[in-house]
Amino acid sequence: MTAIAALEVGCYHVPLPVVLSDSTHGDIHHFALITVRLRDADGGEGLGYTYTVGHGGRAVASVVRDDLAPLLLGQDSERIEALWQRMWWGTHYGGRGGLSALAISAVDIALWDLAARRVGKPLWRLLGGFDPNVPCYAGGIDLQFPLDKLLAQSDGFLAQGFRAIKMKVGRARLSEDVERVRAMRRKLGDGFPLMADANMGWSVDQAVAAARALAEFNLVWLEEPTIPDDVAGHARIVAQGGVPIATGENLHTLYEFQQMISAGGVTYPEPDVSNCGGVTVFMKVCRLAEAFNLPVTSHGVHDLTVHLLAAAPNRSYLEVHGFGLDRYMAEPMGIVEGNAIAPERPGHGVSLLWDKLAPLAV
Repeated sequence: MTAIAALEVGCYHVPLPVVLSDSTHGDIHHFALITVRLRDADGGEGLGYTYTVGHGGRAVASVVRDDLAPLLLGQDSERIEALWQRMWWGTHYGGRGGLSALAISAVDIALWDLAARRVGKPLWRLLGGFDPNVPCYAGGIDLQFPLDKLLAQSDGFLAQGFRAIKMKVGRARLSEDVERVRAMRRKLGDGFPLMADANMGWSVDQAVAAARALAEFNLVWLEEPTIPDDVAGHARIVAQGGVPIATGENLHTLYEFQQMISAGGVTYPEPDVSNCGGVTVFMKVCRLAEAFNLPVTSHGVHDLTVHLLAAAPNRSYLEVHGFGLDRYMAEPMGIVEGNAIAPERPGHGVSLLWDKLAPLAV
């Protein structure tokens, strides 16, 4: 047994390099980063983190500090599954997803980082190891960008080594979305992988109409066409829209993924390791999707997630957008000719620049 000796929680308001926009959150000026640093009795350390867009960061940090830490201190750090269950049931009545899922995720990520560091392996190898070269796409958050700025952004993505791009849809008029997707398709060419993301902005009927209108542009997928709670609606969009559907960044439990997949409501399941329950649940979602012969993608925190998709044989694309968090990392993830490269450093390999983050603490 190697007991958990200390747990430190941080919360930071991180400004975005540019104001971003989508159909749900409007203009996004900053995000809240919640960090968890674990230390075991032998001096080993693990780092985990999660985030919120705009609000709720201090509440997540409070759940970790006030509710999860008392459940964890003194416990065996190597029994990750047992600790996950302990956290889940310890906060279940008032949690069962939501803020508690984000808090559990951050701790679980730290536990897996600690476990991999303890044996001197990169996380993707500890999880089984498939291929460290993970296809990735640039996740544009650009709904309100003027068309010329949208197209210029794609030039920047190409220069950074991306070979797939996602753009936002869900503007006031469907005709505007169609015009913008047409312009992107014309610029990038017929065979270039292009995705579109509506951020839950439509009703089911609107989503079906939008999918049909966008079908001619050969999208890899249309993402989050409606609210995540409407499982039957997603199934209708898949059946009637004629475009593959990605969803899952707002599903916070394994059971929600099981319901969506079983109902036929998703083509590309899309867990976010920072809110679905951590590495423990993310890998279960990958295996669930594999059992249904579905490719899995991801949302957010790409520096962590590259390890998880590098261990998943049914991975498709890794989403890359970190809200500029790489400015606060010692060694950000590398991209080479459209692939994100899972590092060989022990653990997940993310080292945050704490001195640079310190002025942003809340």
